[in-house]
Amino acid sequence: MYDLVIANGKVVTPGRVRNCSLGVRGEEIAILSEDKLEGKRTIDATGKVVLPGAIDPHVHLELPFQGTISADDFYQGTVAAAFGGVTSVIDFAIHGKDVDILDHIQARRELAEPKVVVDYSFHPSFTTETQQNLDYVQKLIELGMPTFKLFLPYKREGFHVGDGFLFKMLQETHRHNGLVLIHAENADVVEQLMQEQEARGKVSWMQHYDSRPNFVEGTSIATSIELAKAAGSALYVVHLSTEEGLNHLRQAQHQGYPIMMETCPQYLEFTKDVYAQEDGLNYIMTPPMRLKKDNEALWSGIERGDIPCMGTDHCPFSTEQKLLGRELFSKVPNGGMGVETLLPYMFSEGVNQGRISLSRLAQLLSENTAKIHGLQHKGSLEVGKDADIVIVDPQLKRTVTAEAMHSNSDYSLYEGRELTGWPVITISRGEVIVEEGELKAERGRGKFVERTISSELLNAAPQGGLA
Repeated sequence: MYDLVIANGKVVTPGRVRNCSLGVRGEEIAILSEDKLEGKRTIDATGKVVLPGAIDPHVHLELPFQGTISADDFYQGTVAAAFGGVTSVIDFAIHGKDVDILDHIQARRELAEPKVVVDYSFHPSFTTETQQNLDYVQKLIELGMPTFKLFLPYKREGFHVGDGFLFKMLQETHRHNGLVLIHAENADVVEQLMQEQEARGKVSWMQHYDSRPNFVEGTSIATSIELAKAAGSALYVVHLSTEEGLNHLRQAQHQGYPIMMETCPQYLEFTKDVYAQEDGLNYIMTPPMRLKKDNEALWSGIERGDIPCMGTDHCPFSTEQKLLGRELFSKVPNGGMGVETLLPYMFSEGVNQGRISLSRLAQLLSENTAKIHGLQHKGSLEVGKDADIVIVDPQLKRTVTAEAMHSNSDYSLYEGRELTGWPVITISRGEVIVEEGELKAERGRGKFVERTISSELLNAAPQGGLA
């Protein structure tokens, strides 16, 4: 007898959608079978889609930024994740100038451990170009954190690193089976454009896009690709937002280089026109919303398999916090909520609109993300994997409102938007943590996940998708 059985669902396994039952024993998937299974508890998933729990590789919880702290702590942010069918998140450990990265990671873990309700990990993020940080790469990989975030913009904020340090990091991670993730924008050009706008008195949030136009992402990506080629290393671009950037990345992929990327739902949905709205400052994030052509190009990249996975850059602030920058757009805290709507948005706008299949959805939100970021026991509905499972009602319609979401933020980018296809049950390592709108998980039940990336992935181009 199994501890938990999910019966009669449409089960999305790697490369195949099966009408079958799934049995869980302990924290792992024990069997997938067309036969009837006996369980201590059986969930009837008739008419439902059974997917691997989504993995969000890009969240910022309790992030100090622009003189404030992001609205969601590790509890509320992971509660929002659980309600959205996200069973694992990867946050960031962005150390201060005078803070040792190992000490900072320990402090972040101590902050997270008592609060998280889903499993989690960290991307170490270096903000100082020191030999000590380079020397830490091997140690951090051995500690289960093989992915390193570098900010190429943010000179004012003190996060920026230059191309020389990026090149050294690409070399060092290549030696030890790690992966560099970049926020790609040309820092010098962004700073120049911001200074010009401020000098002309253009300080409202409508100037946010103009200070970071498409080409600042495209040129940064192009340069970074050349550095990765020279270093012989893989490269991963976070929150890809432009057609120009995608074209550079696709070209490198087709030349056989191990170049990977994520995009986010907001870059599929919105354009810079949102900055002309009365609530335009709520849409300030970096990179900014782009153009319609970019929305379309990114959807095409998803459909073709050029873009292997999705993140959200979940970093919500309250309206009051956003208004800290009402007199100067560059002072608006960057970010918005997204982790809870990731799966519903991609189901509604991807699957239900005929853009992607259920199998492709599982690749984007789980399978490829687990492979790229090294979550070896997660990401797919296979025997022996963690029983991270989400049951989705493909016909369930809900209107997004901040009040209905579980983030601490008081607005949603998708406010008033109807989406079809919502999670009704979320299961993490065999434990039902959300069921029919009710949180079942205890605070602090989430575990830190040690990650390892396969050397084969880091040395081979995705070529039409990893899964």
